Amino acid sequence: MNLPASPRTALRFPASARYLVGVSGGRDSVVLLHWLLSRGYKRLTVCHLDHGLRGRASRGDLEFVRRLATKWKLPFATAKRDVAGYAAKCHQSIEQTAREMRLGFFGEVACRRRCYTVFLAHHADDQVETFLMRLLRGAGGCGLGAMREVSEFAPLRFVRPFLGVWRSEIDAYVAEHRLKFREDASNLELVATRNRTRHLLIPQLEKQLGRNVRQNIWRAASVFSEEDALMESLVPVTFFLREATLPVEMLIELPIALQRRTILRWLRSRGIRDLGYNVVERVRSLLAPGGAVAKVNLPGDRHARRRDGELFIE
Repeated sequence: MNLPASPRTALRFPASARYLVGVSGGRDSVVLLHWLLSRGYKRLTVCHLDHGLRGRASRGDLEFVRRLATKWKLPFATAKRDVAGYAAKCHQSIEQTAREMRLGFFGEVACRRRCYTVFLAHHADDQVETFLMRLLRGAGGCGLGAMREVSEFAPLRFVRPFLGVWRSEIDAYVAEHRLKFREDASNLELVATRNRTRHLLIPQLEKQLGRNVRQNIWRAASVFSEEDALMESLVPVTFFLREATLPVEMLIELPIALQRRTILRWLRSRGIRDLGYNVVERVRSLLAPGGAVAKVNLPGDRHARRRDGELFIE
């Protein structure tokens, strides 16, 4: 059985080059590793981050992935992070903290090995879940595109060749090749928003609206993602890549959609996290004529101000 993947991925990322691949030990990442090797990707570094969330089970995952890398004679990179402790300290969710720490871990490995492209195992069901979660959280248009097949977080590039592959197809691949993997019991718990979306919300939508709900949501996410990429290309990045301020006059001349995206990109470039629609709109309120609003709150106890025709962060 050959899992379908975009031909653009194969063209842009030839098998002869070096890559990092994220492997948790679960079925999705084990299938990704096996699939890449079967397609001739031999110069892979297996990357595994221990989030410190599952005690003995986490150590078991680590050893399983280490043995997997040894079996295939691949370099192995690992680290451990106290995700729960850092999340509590920074007053943010476990999921957000884990995502940030994975990004940092991949960045460290990439710099050491001078290899900046990372393969990840996100698939079509993940895409559906992510899209729904962002929609119900109130994400704006620039947040609804869900995941992209290729995304950039300079200097890293993340590649997701399975975004068009369903969990049922991955299960069939596991059975056909008799692959061993690690089960994460926490995936069945209903505490995490993603698990409630997966086990409660989507099955209920399918029951009420029909079995093609996942495919339709996936299609909508894909359309938003492609349109999001186009809109991103229209953002005037030169203003905030060089400077710590944003000129109000330049922003006011942009359509509202590009105002929001420019502000979002600028905030990210200044290290502001946990960004959503409400934060962007608060900053956009600083553009109001007459300077009625001169200061707004940002996450992390920081502020955005307007002074002398410029927006800046303090």
